Amino acid sequence: MIFLISSFISATGLVGDERTLFGTVTIFNMKILYNNDMKLSLCIAVYNEEKNLHYPLDSALDVVDEVIIVDGGSTDKTVEIAKSYGKKVRVIGSDNPTMFHKNKQKAISAAKGEWILQLDADEELSKELKFEIKQIISNNSESKIQNSESKEKNKKILNSKFNSEFSIHNSKFVAYWLPRKNWFLSGFLMKGGQYPDYTIRLYKNGVAKFPCKDVHENVEIKGEVGYLKNPILHYADPDFSRYLLRWDRYTTAEVERMPKDTKLNFFNYFIWKPKITFFMMYFRHKGFMDGFPGFVFALFSSIRFWVIYIKFWHHNIGNDRDQSGKA
Repeated sequence: MIFLISSFISATGLVGDERTLFGTVTIFNMKILYNNDMKLSLCIAVYNEEKNLHYPLDSALDVVDEVIIVDGGSTDKTVEIAKSYGKKVRVIGSDNPTMFHKNKQKAISAAKGEWILQLDADEELSKELKFEIKQIISNNSESKIQNSESKEKNKKILNSKFNSEFSIHNSKFVAYWLPRKNWFLSGFLMKGGQYPDYTIRLYKNGVAKFPCKDVHENVEIKGEVGYLKNPILHYADPDFSRYLLRWDRYTTAEVERMPKDTKLNFFNYFIWKPKITFFMMYFRHKGFMDGFPGFVFALFSSIRFWVIYIKFWHHNIGNDRDQSGKA
């Protein structure tokens, strides 16, 4: 019997804390031998994303234990494509609210993993980022955090909050800022204030929640947040038509979250805000180094204030007419 147990130990390769010896009897840590716990859930909110859904699924399916997709009533083949990826994928039907973070919240609320990786349908993990995420999940799951480093080395690591090595091996972090590269027309925008474009996308289950107040918001985190080094690849705007659709959606969402009694200053929205925005993006943050796409992005980021003003004015005029009709 002892020989069989010893042979089993050799075969499994368990050592140290992975087993406890009591005389001739070996007590195994059954969680290590039969670990069926979900470690990582991928959460995605989608609506008509048949052309993009392959980005997150192809790049992350092999490192996650489940995929939660909240679909806002897609009319294309989005759901069919999602289900084609197998048993890991669970699709939840929903409506398609203008504040689409509500569906993202539904996805993370349904996740069962110890950790949550939240991606958009047009985002994928770079190979280097995938490796970083694997390290984090592995280190936290096995509690093998490297705390034996010298004090001098720790001081050097602590000097930079962006040090990925420190983030990976520090168990106090419950979430991580991930850099993101954004594709616009012909390439990734690296200037104009568009990179590293940090966003919180990896966090422990139960510590994150979307406020659902702003279209560009991050989740709110209860706990300390670290930084990773390698980027998410965001294929947001491969062509100008898609960009204009998103541009229209974002400006509409901005208007809808404004209180009705908001007073917009014409000079600010038509002169001052566009002027300052373009100057900061194109000159101060060197958007000109991204070539013509950099110019276009800075320009349309600036004139969005015209659109917000016009939409807000028209929205209020419509409400006033409705009130007059009821009277």
